Amino acid sequence: MINWERVGPALWQATLETVYMVSASMALALVLGIPLGVLLLLTAPDGLTPRRVVSSVVGAIVNMGRSVPFIVLLVLVAPITRLVTGTTIGSTATIVPLTIAAVPFFARLVEAALREVHPGKVEAARAMGASTGQIVRAVLLPEARPGLIAAATVTLIALISYSAMAGAIGGGGLGDFAIRYGYQRFDTAVTVACVVVLLIMVQLLQSAGDRLARRLAHR
Repeated sequence: MINWERVGPALWQATLETVYMVSASMALALVLGIPLGVLLLLTAPDGLTPRRVVSSVVGAIVNMGRSVPFIVLLVLVAPITRLVTGTTIGSTATIVPLTIAAVPFFARLVEAALREVHPGKVEAARAMGASTGQIVRAVLLPEARPGLIAAATVTLIALISYSAMAGAIGGGGLGDFAIRYGYQRFDTAVTVACVVVLLIMVQLLQSAGDRLARRLAHR
């Protein structure tokens, strides 16, 4: 039986830390991932401004970032994390590896969403003399909004999973709470409570993302 007077406040604090980590890293992923996804699309061999070398280099970097398991990435980027935040533990420090993991992941999803825009709309804009920047701003990004919302939803859910894994090395949040209060104290009920909170967060985000994507698709 969980002693909620003792565990409840700590569980709430851990939940807030998870929300903080995921929100901050997602905001950075949006700022960095959307331009990177656009760059991947534009410089591809079939893009608006093909650049084989740029496409190959950027694509390779993105693929490398996506292929490293997050638990390994936590260790690899520890020097960068310490340089940026002054420490490698805690919720603020965890934002650094979360962002590094999220940006390439989200960028590929952005590229895929932009590719779903009907080529005829792009060609029509080009025929009217629109520049590449104007096509991106006025055609590609607005038309791809449902796909971009879906991509952001998938990335948010992945970040929740990553943030839980960060608890293995003192990253704060629900993962850290489950390890310290559940696993290390042999209290399965606490671990289950953390899992339930994570499941609720994922379900709420997925439902909200799906609803918003459908609404934008019908406009």
